[in-house]
Amino acid sequence: MDSYIEITVLPDLEADASFLMNNLFSKLHAVLGQVTMGQVGVSFPHYAQSGKNLGTKLRIHGSKAMLEKLMAQNWLKGLRDYCNCSAVLPVPSFAKQRYFARRQQKSAHNKRQRSVSKGWLTQDGALEKISDESQKPLKLPFIQLTSRGNNQQMRVFVEQGPLVEQPVHGSFNSYGLSRLSEKVTVPWF
Repeated sequence: MDSYIEITVLPDLEADASFLMNNLFSKLHAVLGQVTMGQVGVSFPHYAQSGKNLGTKLRIHGSKAMLEKLMAQNWLKGLRDYCNCSAVLPVPSFAKQRYFARRQQKSAHNKRQRSVSKGWLTQDGALEKISDESQKPLKLPFIQLTSRGNNQQMRVFVEQGPLVEQPVHGSFNSYGLSRLSEKVTVPWF
């Protein structure tokens, strides 16, 4: 990954930073899976470890050719007045590496269904042993998206990995995030 694009959302009285970041990320997600074939990753320079804030900046990492191909899709349509987008820039030579991965948590409802379907518990036993209160919420920043399949709101929790010296190569999911099992890195500077 030798290049990146930095997009800064510009909140105003009508649209706050998280609303704009959610919309920006939704549009990016829609095009990433179709165009980049897992070759483009994202990072959040203002990622907040405590709280649920991803900040106002999104970096998109990849090869210069792949980033130019991505930006040729005009996926920022409707958001150009609300964000500042850099040109494709070279990654600084001093950059370290870090992964950003999607962290998922199964709901209590899904855990109960699985326990019953596997025969581990009865329906009543599952309700008794797996309560909604037993679920510990993730304390990670997230993007709020609307599912294209069922139009329901969903949260994509983002985990930031530690700084490392050497890149970990692999492919990214359609959110531009690494799988936790692979910890594929992007440049961090």
